[in-house]
Amino acid sequence: MFFIITALAAIISTIIWYKNAPEDKYMLNNLSLIYWGTTLMWFVDHVIAYLTEGGAFFEITLDATLLGITVVLLGLLVWLIILLVKDPKDVFNKVLQLKR
Repeated sequence: MFFIITALAAIISTIIWYKNAPEDKYMLNNLSLIYWGTTLMWFVDHVIAYLTEGGAFFEITLDATLLGITVVLLGLLVWLIILLVKDPKDVFNKVLQLKR
């Protein structure tokens, strides 16, 4: 289930990024790359596990669902940190100038 959840997050973030691509003031390309990298990692993990162990390709359990949700939230947190550090709208600089 974590593969499905991260794949959906990757698709949704890519669609949103593509609609705003010329400006990309919120740096959605980073969020999209985080989710696509995670999706690729889960895909390789599933393929290797399927080839070596056999069985079901998708793991649909509560633990797998919670892992998927946790990974999506962690991806959002990393993207938010990147956004705050790079400050593309120069918000922190403007706030510091107002206090002077």
